Amino acid sequence: MSKIEAKNIRLGRERLYTLIKSPVLTEKSNAGSALNKVTLNVQLDASKVEIKKAVEELFKVKVKAVNTLRVKGKIKRFKGILGQRNERKKAIVTLETGSSIDIASGL
Repeated sequence: MSKIEAKNIRLGRERLYTLIKSPVLTEKSNAGSALNKVTLNVQLDASKVEIKKAVEELFKVKVKAVNTLRVKGKIKRFKGILGQRNERKKAIVTLETGSSIDIASGL
């Protein structure tokens, strides 16, 4: 997707709020906060451009970069019965210097 198309993308208010599911609260993601990085769980069909737009509009910050990765659901066994964890998509959002998001405050 070119830069021109990225600027013209429009997201509805409902899509903005459903795009970001939750923050990822782990030691590794907390260490990233020192580098102006925030880790979020997002919808599986979310694109980098949509994630950037949603974070900028919801949290009123400037986003420098967005990296995404898909985590496949593991197959687990509980009392002999097979099950599978849900697949998820994580977005590591790098913020411009001077911008920050307080994850504890929520939306």
